[in-house]
Amino acid sequence: MTPRRTIAVVPAHNEEGAIGGVVDEIRAFDPSFDVVVVDDASTDTTGAVAAAHGAAVLRLPFNLGIGGAVQTGFKYAHERGYDVAVRLDGDGQHDASQIGNLLGPLLRDEADIVTGSRFAGASSDYRAPLARRIGIIWFARIVSLLTRQRVTDTTSGFQALNRKGIELFADDYPNDYPEVEATVLVFKHRLRLAEVPVQMRERETGQSSITLVRSIYYVFKVTLALLVAMVRKYAVPREEVARS
Repeated sequence: MTPRRTIAVVPAHNEEGAIGGVVDEIRAFDPSFDVVVVDDASTDTTGAVAAAHGAAVLRLPFNLGIGGAVQTGFKYAHERGYDVAVRLDGDGQHDASQIGNLLGPLLRDEADIVTGSRFAGASSDYRAPLARRIGIIWFARIVSLLTRQRVTDTTSGFQALNRKGIELFADDYPNDYPEVEATVLVFKHRLRLAEVPVQMRERETGQSSITLVRSIYYVFKVTLALLVAMVRKYAVPREEVARS
């Protein structure tokens, strides 16, 4: 089912309790997948555990945050010529058995980037904390308005990308709370985005970095960034530039 050159990109920071299971689940879904764990300067044994489970590990010398870690993984995938990259977070919330849902639209050439949405399905039972839920709804509505395409989950980090998507995010990826801005980035570069319904699990180990105060900061900061992003001049994909 999967392309010959596929890699799973897993950003992780202090996830020693979950990362081994994440790598094992990816291997169980498809043993042909390569797996790279981007260890974002963890102070625990995240990198060592990932390596022991068979993943390639990129150890960052200092903490870049989720945006920098994700972009590092996509740069790795781009430089090595992978056809498809699947991004999963290192905390175990993304169920690797559902990767096939994300790959379908890519393999049918219906999208360049596919996002696993917690809210796209009619039977979704995902229940985020109130502050986070309000932020998710707000960003889904404002991004849908700005891009003129309905999106339901702009904060999901569960994605599959083809070569165009890998190249885009290797070259340009937001740094702080990146997923919402990255959704707008996709449309500004005229790539095709699709959502598919997925189920996500609650975090079993570690601790989320998103508190109530950070959620409020997140809403104001990212809303401003979205407005700036819409007036920022982005380059279109290289092949379109060449044809023009």
